[in-house]
Amino acid sequence: MAIVLGVNIPDNKRIENALTKIQGIGPTISKNILNNAGIIDNPRVHELAEEDMARIRSAIDGLNLNLEGDLKREIRDNIRRLVDIKSYKGSRHRKGLPANGQRTKTNARTKRGRKTAVAGNKQTPKH
Repeated sequence: MAIVLGVNIPDNKRIENALTKIQGIGPTISKNILNNAGIIDNPRVHELAEEDMARIRSAIDGLNLNLEGDLKREIRDNIRRLVDIKSYKGSRHRKGLPANGQRTKTNARTKRGRKTAVAGNKQTPKH
């Protein structure tokens, strides 16, 4: 496995898709990195030579982006700031609910967790 910015990128994927496994790099930035590094034809990671990987690493360093640990730290600090100033979005983060106005009567299962049965709350069928 090739290692870029401390992240193992999969060997059997095309380099354009493999770079998106690094947090903060999406498809467009991945294409820009490959253009800056001079890599053509989008080869698989295991087909690249070590000097190609070195050019990719230097192209990533030249972009001056927040990636991986720095990006995670920045996001965590932004959420902590919202919680500390007691904003509405901060209170939603604190409660573990959606923060951007989504409905919660139905849906929001990812944030709220599994459904739990409540005793004595059985619906009676209407005839």
